[in-house]
Amino acid sequence: MRKPQSVQSLTEFGRTRLSNTFFMRDFLFSEIAAIHGFANIPDDPDLAITVGKRLCEELLEPIQDAFGRIAVRSAYRSPEVNGFGAQQMLAGKTGYNCASNQKNFAGHIWDVRDEDDCMGATACVVVPAFWDRFQQPGDWRKLAWWIHDTLPYSDLEFYPKYFAFNITWHERPTRRISSFVEPKGVLTKPGMDNHGGSHQEEWAAIFD
Repeated sequence: MRKPQSVQSLTEFGRTRLSNTFFMRDFLFSEIAAIHGFANIPDDPDLAITVGKRLCEELLEPIQDAFGRIAVRSAYRSPEVNGFGAQQMLAGKTGYNCASNQKNFAGHIWDVRDEDDCMGATACVVVPAFWDRFQQPGDWRKLAWWIHDTLPYSDLEFYPKYFAFNITWHERPTRRISSFVEPKGVLTKPGMDNHGGSHQEEWAAIFD
């Protein structure tokens, strides 16, 4: 598939169904693109569709099945959009929370493979039903451990507002969880004593 260059072709691309309830259009909105006039469109639509389907089918749909509707806060970014955001962030401007393009290949930049030639895709999401029930310090770990025990994620990174989190599908998953919410830092990663086994005691209260 060629990169969409017209309203009609972009409309058809946005109508691409990635999973039971998600379509490509759900992942294309960007505040940076909207304010600065960028077209947030993949150069390689086929790769974006391939990884988007894995992200939706293997991660987002199961979360939605368990907790109800999830809200997508940020997802696909073109290299142009992400690169501009990264530059603004380095300049100290607020609201531009983008790592470098190199770090976001096979992450927020769905349509470019990473330096190891691997595919991946990231979305930042909110689970409203979880936030409505669990807002105490450290409660985000309940959701993190449930995802860790249940789903084939690669990376999770949690944020303070609504306990939003980046969730990544990657063909070589790292299985790492970190947070900017207290307690900040790395919750688990391979090699840590808490990485293996069941953590049901940490998340069982979610379903009480």
